[in-house]
Amino acid sequence: MSDLLDAVRAGAEAAELLDCELPTRFRAAYTLKDEVGIFEGETDKDVRRSLHVGDVEMPELAPDECVVAVMSAAINFNTVWSAIFEPIPTFAFLEKFGRQGWNGARHNLPYHILGSDGSGVVVRTGIGVKHWKVGDKVVISPSYVDEEDHASYDDGMMTETQLAWGFETNFGSLGEYCIVKANQLIKKPRHLSWEESAANTLCASTAYRMLVGKHGAQMKQGDVVLVWGGTGGLGSYATQLVKNGGGIPVAVVGSDKKADLVRSQGCEHVINRNDLELGEQGFRHPKAGRMLGEAVRRLVGEDPQIVFEYLGRETFGASVYVARRGGKIVTCGSSTGFKHEYDNRFLWMRLKSIIGSHGFNYHEAVETNRLISLGMIHPTLSKVFPLDQAADATRAVQTNQHTGKVAVLCGAKEENQGIDDHALRERIGEDKINLYRH
Repeated sequence: MSDLLDAVRAGAEAAELLDCELPTRFRAAYTLKDEVGIFEGETDKDVRRSLHVGDVEMPELAPDECVVAVMSAAINFNTVWSAIFEPIPTFAFLEKFGRQGWNGARHNLPYHILGSDGSGVVVRTGIGVKHWKVGDKVVISPSYVDEEDHASYDDGMMTETQLAWGFETNFGSLGEYCIVKANQLIKKPRHLSWEESAANTLCASTAYRMLVGKHGAQMKQGDVVLVWGGTGGLGSYATQLVKNGGGIPVAVVGSDKKADLVRSQGCEHVINRNDLELGEQGFRHPKAGRMLGEAVRRLVGEDPQIVFEYLGRETFGASVYVARRGGKIVTCGSSTGFKHEYDNRFLWMRLKSIIGSHGFNYHEAVETNRLISLGMIHPTLSKVFPLDQAADATRAVQTNQHTGKVAVLCGAKEENQGIDDHALRERIGEDKINLYRH
């Protein structure tokens, strides 16, 4: 254990942190390049076989980067994809990045430290960093943008060089330390613990771009929004953003327990998909769209202006059908399959739009974090694991044995550490902050 990490835990000031030596090695969760292919021919690609925890080398810092002592990280589906080496092994991303000079070459290693969400304390800054200093408490945006690419000045997601940190880069958040570009850092919400702060940025900001930002559906007051997977990592934030922005969320869930949970979150209108009697075909049933539309109209009296879609193959046809005339289907993923089938008549003849959305830019991440810091959007953290059990945490997400988000304690020894504004926390209420943990 390093003196530096102990000092961070103790809340040391910048001078003391700078007096502590930066360790040359640290513990992290990673995959191995020589294990690519271990799941070939298998149906259950258990990430507990491919995700390891052990000591790794501390990389040299670039001028525009910071070292963050990671107190907590969160598991996302890109961690699962990395650990099963699909749709392609992420080492291909590291090799490509490695061809971009010294900066990229550091990332091309025989191991890949995963993790795209995190919270912690800045412990070192590169010589080119201007606005962040040692001792700052931060959360991390996983959008890794090249400031020399002109497209990034209009929208960071429109640059061809944009990368998903911890997925398409190395040195992610699932370790005692991580390496980030300074323009990934955001002030940590003062009323939240390390693990509560770590759980939000990727999913909440993705949902913000899809629904609120100018690049997405641009939801307005009174819009009915159908949210698939209302208690999932993305859906649990989408329902809050819709409600907070004056919209009317209608959440689709898979059990009565999840229905009760999303109602407790303020989403009045909920559809349990098991009540639709779709049979083995599920939402690919030819009449699924009609049945879903009838269920929505029974609840709110009209069709949705926006469908929040990320499930893909199994639900996309129903999503296109159920949106109202002139409505929008905004999609950021395809967790049930990438090849979608839908009846195009319901798109063109009813003047609907499909909007592709991927990640979020730095401004959108900061705006999302502001809503969280104000107590208007809350964490949906359901379970916390220690770093040594990072593979078990990833397995829980892989097998959908969770609601909301799953976090990992990296540098923090215990939960409920790192809270600075107890008065704000009390005003918001533990029932809202810890709703998904009950």
